[in-house]
This record gives sequence, C-alpha cells and structure tokens, in this order.
Amino acid sequence: MDTGHVDYPRTSSPARVAVIGAGYVGLTTAACLARLGNRVTAVDVDVARVKMLNDGVSPILEEGLADLLRSGLADGLLTFTTDAGSATSEADFVFLCVPTPQGGNGAADLRFVQQAATQIAPHLKTGAIVVNKSTVPVGTARSVMAALGRPDTVVVSNPEFLREGKAVYDWFNPDRVVIGSYDGAAAGRLADLYEPLGAPCLITDPASSETIKYACNAFLAAKLSFVNSVARLCDVVGADVIDVIEGMSLDRRIGANHLSPGPGWGGSCFPKDARALVHIAEVHGFEFPLLKEVISSNEAHFDWVADQLQAAAGGSLREAKVAVWGLTFKAGTDDLRDSPALAVIRRLVARGARVSAFDPTMPDESDARLSGVDIPGDPYTPCQDADVLAILTEWPDFREMDLHKVEAVMVGGSVVDTRNLLDPEEVEAAGLRYRGMGRTTAGGREDV
Repeated sequence: MDTGHVDYPRTSSPARVAVIGAGYVGLTTAACLARLGNRVTAVDVDVARVKMLNDGVSPILEEGLADLLRSGLADGLLTFTTDAGSATSEADFVFLCVPTPQGGNGAADLRFVQQAATQIAPHLKTGAIVVNKSTVPVGTARSVMAALGRPDTVVVSNPEFLREGKAVYDWFNPDRVVIGSYDGAAAGRLADLYEPLGAPCLITDPASSETIKYACNAFLAAKLSFVNSVARLCDVVGADVIDVIEGMSLDRRIGANHLSPGPGWGGSCFPKDARALVHIAEVHGFEFPLLKEVISSNEAHFDWVADQLQAAAGGSLREAKVAVWGLTFKAGTDDLRDSPALAVIRRLVARGARVSAFDPTMPDESDARLSGVDIPGDPYTPCQDADVLAILTEWPDFREMDLHKVEAVMVGGSVVDTRNLLDPEEVEAAGLRYRGMGRTTAGGREDV
C-alpha cells in the first residue's frame, strides 16, 4: 500500500483526539485518524518508543503504517508523548488502546485498562468521550465509567477489526463500524468521526458491542479449525483440499475467507479471545462446548503437524534436523505472539529434533520464545544437512527460493508445506518429495 498515491477521505469537522497506547491498534488508530485531518496525540509509557515515533520510525511492521506516521508528523497533526494529562486535557475523544493479555484463568487481564482510566480521569474535559478500543469482556464499559468517576463524560465501546499486515487498509475500508453506548448523542458523535469512511455503522448497547468482537474472532477461529480438519479428512479419503475449498467457497453462505488450511491458528487475538469468550460464558453459567472443542482441536492440530514432520523425517525426530521457513504467526507481520509455527517447533524440539529456522523479519535469536532454535540469516543455511523442510508461514518470498539449491544441501528430501504455498510440481522437479495439507499427490490429482 503506497500511501503517497492514495486519496484518503478527510473529515469536515476535525476533532482533538488522544490515543492511550501506541501499540499495534493504538498506533494504527492514531495515524489513520490524523490522516483524516484530526489533531491526534498518542500516549505511551515507553520513553524510547515515543522518541522513535516522534522521529518518524515505526516500531511495527505493518504495510503503509510508516508512510502514514511520517505524513502525520509532517502535517503537524500527529504527535507522541508520555504525558497522558497533557494529551487528554483538551481531547474530544480519548481512545483506550492498551493491551488486554490473557490472565491465568483465561479471562482478559484488564489492569492496563483500569490503570489508563484512573490516569486520565482527572484531566478529561467535560463532555469528553472515552472510547474502549481494546478487546474487553462484557461489562467493561461500565467498569471503566466507574474507574473514571466522571459523570460528565461518557464511555463508548468501539471494537477494532484489523488484520495484522493489512491493518491500515482495514482501518480505511471497514466492513462495519460498531459502536456500543447507552448515550445516543455520544454514539452519534463517534459515528460522525468515522463518517468519512462511508462504512455501515451499527449502534448498539455496550454489552452487545463487546460481545460482537469476541464472537467474530471465535467464529473465524472455528472456521480455521474446520478447514484444517477438512484438510486432514482429504488426506485419508484421497480428496484434494484445493478443489474441496473451491467448491465450498463458491457457496455464498460460506465464502472464501479463512478457508486456507495451515499449521493451526494463532496470533495476538484468536487464542486469547477464544479463551476469554469461554471464560465469559462460564462466568454466566454457560459452558460453550463448541468453542472449547475448537480450542482443543487447534492444539491437537499442532500435534498432527508434528506427526507429519516426524513421518517425513523417517519416523523419528530424535537427533533429526528440521529446517523451518517461517516463524511469524502470518505473513506481512513481525508478530510472534502465539505463532502456530512456534507451537509446532516446541513439539519438534520436545521430540528431540534440532531445529534451524529462517523468517524474512529476522527475529532476535535471544527471544525466549525461540529458545533451542538456531536462526541463521538466510533461508538456505537451515536446509544444510536437514532431514526435512517445513513451510510454517505463508511468506510469498518462499515461492522464489531455488529448490534445486535446497535439494543439493539436504540429507533428506521431504518438504512438508503446511500452507500449500509451493507448487508441488516445481518441488518434485527439483528432486524433492512434496507433502501439502490435504493434497492428493505432489503432482496433482491421482488418475481415476
């Protein structure tokens, strides 16, 4: 996305906006609101991060975000600070975009939300609208209002629906804007802020708004678990998952999105939100057995992928070397949080494998999540003397690799493509054996 060649909408009534938290959601929200013409100040507790942002350097790999950051700074519409008081004192809207990590019992940890509310409370002007953008459980709008202790302000729920890697595009092209508030005037004012986007706007109560976010992520996780199970079914019955998915996706009731099999689902949202929704249900006396099974199915799928790699390595992973391409939870981001690739790698290491991996984002080998994994700086070194090569993230770069060079340095000759990314015929032409997810044969459909 080249922001230098995109005509963005502009708001007719610019607002003063404060964004608390300059992480993935907060930074995207701040930069995009500034691009609409609003005057935005984003707050973060990390001094080094604030300096980096004010210098025009994005700490997040996200398509188009760096350009928006620099243009917002150049226009004087976007600034960053550690001083929440100065940022919020004149703000018409204050967006809470702080982390809500998973707690020990699966519930969302709201301490950062509560801390932010307490911190900004003394500084809000009368009539300010506090916007819950963080993913929070049902009832959080009410609890934030209590933490603020400011009856002259309003708390509104406004969940985000951003895909990592496509967050800027999604922000400017939303399927819908969801606003939850018991105050119709406040909801209308927030809807006006989004009006330049021309998206459908659903105004509802806070509890429904908060539930919508969790329900959407849980449904998408269920869809991914389903298609992964379909791929495994195709393996055992001799069907080709590519054709099966095409046949499913042409049904308007199903659609094509989130119907690509993979090593499992993960990332910063789906795992914690699915578990949080289970916890919310349990608190209210509902077990939600379907969603529990979706979560269990995903964990079992990680085991199954490890089984496939073990079989491809000759039946045992003890002292076997596994080359891995891809570590991030999806292509287009440098995010390792709850990455399916790491979930599979942990299982490989536990079975005695030596793992050497490459990812285009060049993650820091000292990251504790990568313990026991060798991370050289190129894609071919992991393949040296490897028994099997695993494709665990769908980076397009991997389609351009020299497979003849890979074959020449490997000890084994198997490629396990958990993303169905490579062309099976090209893999075989290089002298390698191909195993995809739910593919009938490496070269295509078996003769019948």
